[in-house]
Amino acid sequence: MRERANASVIPFKVEDEPDRELFSEEAAEPVQNPGERLHMAEAVRMAEAIVFASAEPVSEKQLAARLPDGINIAAAMADLQQIYARRGVNLVRVGDAWAFRTAGDLAFLMSRDTVQQRKLSRAALEVLAIIAYHQPVTRAEIEDIRGVETSKGTLDTLLETEWVRMRGRRKTPGRPVTYGTTETFLDHFALEEIRDLPGMEELKGAGLLSGRMPSNFSIPQPPADPDALTEDEDPLTDIDLEELGLLTPRVTED
Repeated sequence: MRERANASVIPFKVEDEPDRELFSEEAAEPVQNPGERLHMAEAVRMAEAIVFASAEPVSEKQLAARLPDGINIAAAMADLQQIYARRGVNLVRVGDAWAFRTAGDLAFLMSRDTVQQRKLSRAALEVLAIIAYHQPVTRAEIEDIRGVETSKGTLDTLLETEWVRMRGRRKTPGRPVTYGTTETFLDHFALEEIRDLPGMEELKGAGLLSGRMPSNFSIPQPPADPDALTEDEDPLTDIDLEELGLLTPRVTED
């Protein structure tokens, strides 16, 4: 009986051997992918919590400092943005930062809770547009473009809205202050970066430019990095900030 049982065993043929490549080290690598995906998924959850809890847009530098080392911040935020793409709130990019905002098609639901804000004057809107497109720009340069004098009150109003900031001083006689836009400006007007400002054709299509504009009329291209000082600008020092009323004067003891 034992011999008969042994005779019934089918020999294991070489050609029937399992593919050894399936068990090679290279083939074992995909097994690590689920763990990597879980690691990224957890990083996405962490990023979601950080941005959700922040009252202000969170920069990628801040996210990198709080998320685990080695996380691809851009990829994590892209995943999170995709998750919220069709929800009531969307993840939007504001300059180099991220924030949650009500989906555009649901903005009407918030109308009862919005604060009625005072409209900017035409002069303030003109100055804001000039600063946005021509930054860095001085008050004298703004007046040269507008063709009329710009009151200090107009600039003060824009500074109070935090859409405009003093960014430096021009390296010219008198060292005039230069003005530029802020991330609050980008956030308010739903711009990812300053170069997303509408161009000439878009402005014409929206009826904001006359069809009888001079042939040599052009709109400048905003800078790629509006925060970077240009070669003809000096940074604002503490003394400058004190003179401009942006810094509390230091008290010296006798």
